[in-house]
Amino acid sequence: MRRHVGSWLHVQIHTPARLLLQIAVADHSPAVTTESLVLTLDGVAVEATEVAAPHRGRWHLLEVPPGQLLVDYRASIDGVAAEPVVAVAEEMSYLRASRYAESDKLYALAREEFAGGPADPSLPSAVAAWVGRRLFYLSGWSRPTDGAVDTLLAGQGVCRDFAHLVTAVLRALDVPARTVAVYAPGLTPMDFHSVVEAFVDGRWLTVDATGLAPRSSLVRISTGRDSTDTAFLSSYRGEISMIDQVVTAVIDGDLPCEDHSAPIQLR
Repeated sequence: MRRHVGSWLHVQIHTPARLLLQIAVADHSPAVTTESLVLTLDGVAVEATEVAAPHRGRWHLLEVPPGQLLVDYRASIDGVAAEPVVAVAEEMSYLRASRYAESDKLYALAREEFAGGPADPSLPSAVAAWVGRRLFYLSGWSRPTDGAVDTLLAGQGVCRDFAHLVTAVLRALDVPARTVAVYAPGLTPMDFHSVVEAFVDGRWLTVDATGLAPRSSLVRISTGRDSTDTAFLSSYRGEISMIDQVVTAVIDGDLPCEDHSAPIQLR
């Protein structure tokens, strides 16, 4: 399966800033066959420092003065990566409540809705389906500070909100869960996308409560507790404004059919 992904960002830098980009696909070598990252500030090339991030993610750090920053990233991915070895510490760390996935506040609700508990291997799919029924997808609606509880009360949100609620409910049921930022061929409207990985029977399995793109075509960018760890752009020591962004993700040939009940690994 060959996939082609990319992102183009136009950022206004108001004051000198340190930026962290998470737009490059995770380190799946040798699956990534071609890749380029071009950064310019007021038309002049600038360099970023690549840093290895958790779960084979890749950070690109750069210090920039005021100006117009353009980011152009493109990659082609052929095939899939090897299945990673899962450490016990990794499994346990994703049982904890986090900033946007407040599982401690949803414990009673989760236990009332899902009496089966973590022994049921179909539980992640059931939780994703439940969230999909509870929420209405509304592009551009939610606030960047909304967590899983806010989303549940509002009854609507974007992909990150769906992912936070699924993550929180699974953790409340003692299922390790984490959020993943991905490129998603077939996604409409096209953008960066968020899904969830749940640890079941020794493997991280992918679920997507939005159902907006086939899971087998997804390309991992970053992985973490919630969107705190997976934001595509973070700014430190400076003021910036996002002027525009364009995300692309396509696949050679037809998109694969999606069976939401089937176990899928994101590789």
